[in-house]
Amino acid sequence: MKIAVCIKRVPDMESRFKIAGDGASVDEAGLKFTISDFDEWAVEYALQVKEKQGSGEVVVVSLGPDTVQETIRKALAMGADRGIQLKADKIPFDGLAIARALAAELQGGGYDLILFGKVAVDSSNGVTGVMVAELLNLPVVTSVSKLEIANGRGIAERALEGAIEVVEFPLPAVLTVDQGLVAQARYPALKGIMAAKKKPLEVKPAQLGQPQVAVSKMELPAERAAGRIIGEGAGAVPELVRLLQHEAKVL
Repeated sequence: MKIAVCIKRVPDMESRFKIAGDGASVDEAGLKFTISDFDEWAVEYALQVKEKQGSGEVVVVSLGPDTVQETIRKALAMGADRGIQLKADKIPFDGLAIARALAAELQGGGYDLILFGKVAVDSSNGVTGVMVAELLNLPVVTSVSKLEIANGRGIAERALEGAIEVVEFPLPAVLTVDQGLVAQARYPALKGIMAAKKKPLEVKPAQLGQPQVAVSKMELPAERAAGRIIGEGAGAVPELVRLLQHEAKVL
């Protein structure tokens, strides 16, 4: 089975963010970057499928400047076979522009499965995988939390609020991966890190077209108000009740 996994380089969400001088982007100085969580689980699932079948190929694809090569190399260190960088000066916010570049690369690649994380943890748009499927005229199942592949078909489960939805589909197909499809992603071992340096990583220009959506302004949320200690033990209860009543009247 030949599987493509589209991954995105994102900042560590535990970082303290600052707005860049243009007022419309994040200042990347000092930030640590990694693979988006859902994308990493997609890579792990692809590797597990290959290991279970004993053959196949896992190809990781990422769009962006040369800094995304570090992200691709991490996926190669996990066990992916080769990587493709679709080179662009920066990653646009427009999901359709990204989808067009990815679809242009994936078209005719002979992939049985094309995997995405269900959402990038930085932009939270969650649209690129679905758009790629539409551009390639392939079936798509989103937010997959359980998956079985056999005899050219797949059966996927999607976790809904209070229910499980089961979807059957033919291959080839595009899937977006939710938490739960794998227990956790593997950590690259030293042997894998060394091997990744020798694995092929092809660089191609991204066929983005003209993005139609852009971020015009970005603001940090307001700082939280400082907490107050109103006392200790049972003696603090009356004052706490009074404050809660006051807050309720204000709201």
